Amino acid sequence: MRRRSFVVMAGAAAMLPLGARAKPEEVEALVRAITGGAPARPGRVKLDVPELVENGNTVGLSVSLGEDVPEDAVLTDIHVFADGNPRPGVAHFRFGRLAGVPKVGTRVRLATSQTVTAVAVFADGSCWTDQVGVLVTWSACLD
Repeated sequence: MRRRSFVVMAGAAAMLPLGARAKPEEVEALVRAITGGAPARPGRVKLDVPELVENGNTVGLSVSLGEDVPEDAVLTDIHVFADGNPRPGVAHFRFGRLAGVPKVGTRVRLATSQTVTAVAVFADGSCWTDQVGVLVTWSACLD
């Protein structure tokens, strides 16, 4: 009886659709909400994530400021988005005036091959972005 119940439940689970994926337009809308409708400019922030990932369950990434940032610029927030995940907002970091070196590192799950976007928000209201296309060979976020 237990085996039959397991087979029935496994079959029912296999028929369920996979989780919905976000679309690049959704990420663009989230970025517009952060920037107040202004376009985020490329530069001043560096997203470091491998372009080829074997396993999407744990993908290391880091975000730091580029060399073209003025010394008096104050970073307030870093947002990270993955446009192929069910929930595209994968990370948000807030910095205070005494935060030290504005660099963060974390691990995220990537559902499929997609574009990962980092948006840096500065105290003067300017927003800067960097994007990396990531090819994932073993997808995550399927449950």
